[in-house]
Amino acid sequence: MPVATPEQYAAMLDAAKTGGFAFPAVNVSSSQTLNAALQGFAEAGSDGIIQVSFGGADYFAGHTVKNRAGGAIAFAKYAEEVAKAYDVTVALHTDHCPQQHLESFVLPLVAASEERVAQGGLPFFQSHMWDGSAIPLNENLDIAKQLLPRLAAIGVILEVEIGVVGGEEDGISHEINDQLYTTIDDAVATVEALGLGEQGRYLTALTFGNVHGVYKPGGVKLRPELLAEIQSGLQHKYGSGEKPLDLVFHGGSGSSSDEIAEAVRNGVIKMNIDTDTQYAFTRPVVDFMLKNYEGVLKIDGEVGNKKQYDPRAWGKAAESGMASRIVLAAEQLGSAGKSVSA
Repeated sequence: MPVATPEQYAAMLDAAKTGGFAFPAVNVSSSQTLNAALQGFAEAGSDGIIQVSFGGADYFAGHTVKNRAGGAIAFAKYAEEVAKAYDVTVALHTDHCPQQHLESFVLPLVAASEERVAQGGLPFFQSHMWDGSAIPLNENLDIAKQLLPRLAAIGVILEVEIGVVGGEEDGISHEINDQLYTTIDDAVATVEALGLGEQGRYLTALTFGNVHGVYKPGGVKLRPELLAEIQSGLQHKYGSGEKPLDLVFHGGSGSSSDEIAEAVRNGVIKMNIDTDTQYAFTRPVVDFMLKNYEGVLKIDGEVGNKKQYDPRAWGKAAESGMASRIVLAAEQLGSAGKSVSA
């Protein structure tokens, strides 16, 4: 199936919300990892979200040139073409974009999509994340208020982060401390600024102890019950329907099945997975290299084995390893076997 249209993406999110499940959102940084994501979603029979960060977009463009907007568009065009061969629908998303990278990452992509839509085409991305977690909430929401109508006009969904995610991703890090928990007051401020859909649809990453990366048991205290408290508080205050916010679970790698299930029950419809899929991609490569050591190296003047050092030999194993982790995520989140394409 082709990459989702804005209408199909909205239908995906609506299906997740009404059906009580969530979609895996998988970070990629190359054609290989993108192919692995498509393979995983297809094997799970699940629609999904494929996303690229500013660092991933830099890598797509070529690691010696810092052309993240060009890399992101290359990612989108490649995905549009290869996704046609799969029987699931995927949406394309840009992950964490802090304030210092807006001008080099998200804003040029929005402008490119505006031009494409004006010419009768579809936007390059179905959603963009603005990450204002490092600045005061009022400034975070002021920028979100500027972005929301602009994105809504071209059928693109905004993602905002209200709170702080600990750990490190793409060189941006936050401490693991009590600031990792969004309050009801933070959520109210968000609704006062962005509405409940009437100004344009947005996804909200509330933080409930989330961290990027994977930590040993006991190192992170997730409180997914906080999401239910906030959703209930907003419903009571605004007289809205149940679970008024479309929620995102950041830092999903390494979370327990119980934590994931509770977060989904409380309104999470998108869960980001990066660290786990990175490991799932790399681990089979290590296995292949160790088992085929003499074939991948020209040792003591020998010629090695071209069939083993051909990148396709170990690349297939890497892609299948990452795909298997995505299948597991889809099963945990309840999206397996559910597709708007079916």
